[in-house]
Amino acid sequence: MDPQAAEAVLGADPAGLTALLGDLTSPANEARSRAEGTFHALRASHPDALALRLAHLLLSPSHPSAPMAAVLLRRLISPGSQAFVYPALSPATQSSLRALLLSAASATGLSKSISKKLSDAVAELASFLLPSNAWPDLLTFLYKSIASPSSPPALQESALNILARLASHLAAGFPNLHALLLSALSHPSSADVRVAGLNAAISLIQSLPSAADRDQFQDLLPAMMRALAESLNCGNEGSAQEALEMMIELAGAEPRFLRRQLPDVVGSMLQIAEAPGLEDGTRHLAVEFVVTLAEARERAPGMMRKLPRYVGRLFAVLMTMLLDVQDEPAWHAAVSEEEDAGETGSYVFAQECLDRLAIAVGGNTILPVAADLFPSFFGAEEWERRHAALVTMAQIAEGCARVMIKNLEQAHAASAILNFSENCKPDIFTPYLDGIVGKLLLLLQTGNQMVQEGALTALASAADSSQEHFQKYYDAVMPYLKSILMNATDKSNRMLRAKSMECISLVGMAVGKQKFKDDAKQVMEVLMTLQGSQMEADDPITSYMLQAWARLCKCLGQDFLPYTSVVMPPLLQSAQLEPDVSVTSAGPEDENGESDDDGVETITVGDKRIGIRTSLLEEKATACNMLYCYADELKEGFFPWIDQVATTLVPLLKFYFHEEVRKAAVSAMPELLRSAKLAIEKNQSQGRDESYLKQLSDYIVPALVEAIHKEPDTQICATMLESLNESIQVSGTLLEEGQVRSIVDGIKGVITASDLRRRERTERAKAEDFDSEEEDLLREENEQEDEIFDQIGDCLGTLVKTFKTYFLPFFDELSVYLTSMLAKDKTVEERRIAICVFDDVAEHCREAAVRYYDAYLPSLLEACTSENPDIRQAAVYGIGVCAEFGDSAFRPHTGEALSRLYNVIKHPNALDLDNAMAYDNAVSALGKICQYHRDDIDASQVVPAWLSCLPIKNDLIEAKIVHEQLCTMLEKSDRELLGHNNQYLPKIISIFAEILCAGKDLATEQTFSKVVNLLKQLQTTLPPSVLASTWSSLQPQQQLALQSVLSS
Repeated sequence: MDPQAAEAVLGADPAGLTALLGDLTSPANEARSRAEGTFHALRASHPDALALRLAHLLLSPSHPSAPMAAVLLRRLISPGSQAFVYPALSPATQSSLRALLLSAASATGLSKSISKKLSDAVAELASFLLPSNAWPDLLTFLYKSIASPSSPPALQESALNILARLASHLAAGFPNLHALLLSALSHPSSADVRVAGLNAAISLIQSLPSAADRDQFQDLLPAMMRALAESLNCGNEGSAQEALEMMIELAGAEPRFLRRQLPDVVGSMLQIAEAPGLEDGTRHLAVEFVVTLAEARERAPGMMRKLPRYVGRLFAVLMTMLLDVQDEPAWHAAVSEEEDAGETGSYVFAQECLDRLAIAVGGNTILPVAADLFPSFFGAEEWERRHAALVTMAQIAEGCARVMIKNLEQAHAASAILNFSENCKPDIFTPYLDGIVGKLLLLLQTGNQMVQEGALTALASAADSSQEHFQKYYDAVMPYLKSILMNATDKSNRMLRAKSMECISLVGMAVGKQKFKDDAKQVMEVLMTLQGSQMEADDPITSYMLQAWARLCKCLGQDFLPYTSVVMPPLLQSAQLEPDVSVTSAGPEDENGESDDDGVETITVGDKRIGIRTSLLEEKATACNMLYCYADELKEGFFPWIDQVATTLVPLLKFYFHEEVRKAAVSAMPELLRSAKLAIEKNQSQGRDESYLKQLSDYIVPALVEAIHKEPDTQICATMLESLNESIQVSGTLLEEGQVRSIVDGIKGVITASDLRRRERTERAKAEDFDSEEEDLLREENEQEDEIFDQIGDCLGTLVKTFKTYFLPFFDELSVYLTSMLAKDKTVEERRIAICVFDDVAEHCREAAVRYYDAYLPSLLEACTSENPDIRQAAVYGIGVCAEFGDSAFRPHTGEALSRLYNVIKHPNALDLDNAMAYDNAVSALGKICQYHRDDIDASQVVPAWLSCLPIKNDLIEAKIVHEQLCTMLEKSDRELLGHNNQYLPKIISIFAEILCAGKDLATEQTFSKVVNLLKQLQTTLPPSVLASTWSSLQPQQQLALQSVLSS
């Protein structure tokens, strides 16, 4: 800017600057734009003069332009502002500016607005200067302003607010901090100073690095709570709400700081929440504080559960808030439902808090409280109280589900509620169907649309619960449903029509293809017409139709293929919807992260506020789920759509806005590969060969591996591993070495991350408030971790079975992870998986795996004594495999192996259902030692011991192997098997009789034939007396089975 123009604004005459500041707030766009251009030009050409003139203006706080001058000066000296010029100013200007700011902040008679703007400007500049200790005068200014008895309250308030903003820079070196804060919190005349003291205390406490440092300020809590109460007593609810927001921040960030004074602090908050004369906003903030404290599980697990009386008071406050619901007589005759009608702010807030509270403290704490309050609510004449009790039950269900179900199962009346829930079994539900369906059909014929919609939903649920039992009612119900579908065409009937689609598709699935197929054609003609029509964006039919198509596909199977050309294009379009995301700056008023738009969910991250339109995400998730359903159901028939679906869903493996979208994409991956493979095998792949499957595999498998590496949710991570395993099974040897390398590296990463999470949980368990409820939550999290290891075991097992000895270099790398998983401090699942992976290596790599025996066999032998039957089963199975393929490498272990196997077999509870699989595998392993290491054992003792355990009946795979071995040994007239003078023949015949009675369960067809032939040979060679005595020892059913076989 030329000097003359600059002089006109920044010269001695203040009129030019005053005019510029006035134009900057002008409602006229042109004047305002011109003024902004002038300001930016002055900032570029004359930053020193501009900054100093604005600062001088602040020394006259009553000047009408002072507020705008404060705003602009803050922009010039704030490090985060695009207009930041402070580093470019001369040292003399910088020094003058700092002094002017402190003088202006000390001035008397400042308005609240100017004072706040000045405090903010000082704090912004200080945040830039204090790290290099470049504003020593500020510390002196703040100390004097806060500590001096002669400081005006407004100056004390301002200094405390600056101190709060700079807590992280000043906490360590500020003198006499505890006494200053206590004095401010107890200021005799100013509620504003007390609230500012509260703000400073909370900021400083949060900025201190250690619990020991924070605990030195514990005794400020009573004064902090008094400051809050006095604000309310003075009627200064605005200040009190500011203070409550700060306390909520403290509860979320440093809940343990509150522990020693917890009853007093929570008690004070509940008094505020219970006070009927206070504003709703104030009461809500007090409730939010207590709920936030309950939710701070990771930092202070179980702390609030130690105050059940206070949880009860909070619960009562929330149930009372649910009474704040409105009703209008005109609504009673309404034909359509408006979802949020009558719901007030307090009602919605209480609903949300009940849900959060139940999840945070759990059913063991909440249900006794609810049980005390429910009778008076359910027994009340006022509908609002009964309604509040029902809503409360629904809201606490998620957090209390485990305890609720446990208690419900103990009571007959409550079990009826369970029986009629959506997961009701057909055999329980069927006896009531006549009455239910009859009444629902009557309701369908009423003229009230809301009643009809409810009846359709109930009918759909009844069909879904009763499955094929619903066939009896099909002919009566379907005409009504089709009539609604075809005739409810007005806009006012959209939801009714949508519900009829849902009901028809669920009825069709329940009764099956044969019963439904004729009507299905008519229904699908209607759906196809609708699909081709132009529907409004908010039409509920769209999402209902997506789900109805998918159910029809499940019902009709391959007969659905002709309709895919209609269904798939809009489905792909919905699955490809881009998330509607807005990013804005978050001001202090945005801290609750809520949006005025019900359809937008917002989160605040740092200084950004991210809004996401949820309706689009729901549609996208539904569409992705449908694509998975079609691929799963249509198999090779889905081939024409694979390319479009793969390119749509693979990128969604990392769609972090919505986990249902990710889950659907993950589940679809192996289905797409399977569809391609089946189409190629059945010559339905439009001329594509195995190279296409490889291309698809090369696209899907690396994407899955990368997604696993980045997945934040443990449950989805387990699902991803499951999909990866299925994808490896389909791709097989099409996978290249580099891809196997990335899979193995990914698995290593998952093991490491899981180990870290488990260690963090172990630390949480050491917290002083740790209790049984928290223990249950940790157990659930660890069970999710076990599921991850289960899937890791499956993936590694598949790789071993697929690549056999080619996988051993990777197994060498993994051994360090697997052997550490065998340690006694690891979970049952980790130890079981490590053993199973070794078992797979020993079985599929045979002689090449012998080199691992020394590292793994001792752990297998030790695991035979594990209390966990799954570990025992894996261990004894592995011993059998090593005995079969280990030859001389197994020999040194034979004696101990026999001893360990005997212990498993002879255990008093060996045949209990839980232990039966381990028993059968131990018997099988003993048989393999008899077969492959006869020279190393006392066969005259071991073989009869093995024979005495037969037949085995639980592990049907091992049973077939063992019983084939028995036949082979008998065919060879094995001496130890028959015994002296054929003494064991009766036992062998009785074993054969049991095998025959079991049909084909315990033997292959080949073994079954051998058994029959061997019995016929024995019939001709054994003396009649031996046959007669053996015969008499058999059960009648076994005698009949033998008679039938021998006479044929």
